[in-house]
Amino acid sequence: MTLRFQRAILIAACLFLLLLSACGDGSPIPTGSPPPVIKSETPPGVTPQPSPTPVPPTSTPVPLAALVNGEPVTLAEFQAELARFQASSAGTGTNLASDPDTIVLNELTGQLLLSQAAAENGFIVDESLLQSRIDTLEAQLGGPSALADWALSHGYTDDDFKLALRRSIAAAWMRDQIAAAVPDTADQVHVLQILLYNSTQADQVYALLQSGQEFPDLAASYDPITGGDLGWFPRGYLSEPSLEDAAFALQPGQFSPVIETNLGFHILYVIERDAQHPLDPDARRALQLKALQDWLTERRDQSDIQILLP
Repeated sequence: MTLRFQRAILIAACLFLLLLSACGDGSPIPTGSPPPVIKSETPPGVTPQPSPTPVPPTSTPVPLAALVNGEPVTLAEFQAELARFQASSAGTGTNLASDPDTIVLNELTGQLLLSQAAAENGFIVDESLLQSRIDTLEAQLGGPSALADWALSHGYTDDDFKLALRRSIAAAWMRDQIAAAVPDTADQVHVLQILLYNSTQADQVYALLQSGQEFPDLAASYDPITGGDLGWFPRGYLSEPSLEDAAFALQPGQFSPVIETNLGFHILYVIERDAQHPLDPDARRALQLKALQDWLTERRDQSDIQILLP
């Protein structure tokens, strides 16, 4: 769970840092005598017809990658962000086999949903706040020229950079509101675990427990360092939902049947349970991340999101 949270923080941190004509040729109009007027001859009985009014040319629509509640993500913006994502991932060993297009599009649409919600809640990124953040980034990077060079090297125009930074500031504000709503306490269990790697051995240990063997003693024999202590945790913290379900189905002093997961074969024992146990920092961060993911899922379901990639 910690790795998943760290990856989300890395993505959020990277996103925050990243977000840090036709005219005349000027020739004078020649002066002089006006040109002669040429009169056209209209045959008798024929009514002259007015010349058709030329239809003004229509502007070429800007290609879009998506529309999020009517707000556009341009194709150029998507392609630039995709290039930045691929470049940053290349040096970290990140597996891009999971479709980078989808990853980047989800990040962009998610950021728009957050920034739109921020505006709905009265948070507006005005020019003063935007300039303050730009000043901070310039100080961090070593001055205005350093920031301009950084933006150019990452494929940002000045307008693109300011738009991305506005969205990032608003999205971060809304993200913080969601995180702050997670309470400091939660219903939690304190659990011991015996983890085994084949079903035969797991069944043997389970039989010993049923015959009256003390769980803490058996747990310590299989894990002398920690005694199998998983500590306190709330719902939504473990990466294996089946383990969480089993733990919260137990009363203190009870142990579970054998539970098979990708990690092996588990037997759990609940030492104690507290409906308002204080969350440790790691568990609270995990619940904050889950709250953000749940919020985005619900917001997507309630929004008009049109994917327009060619």
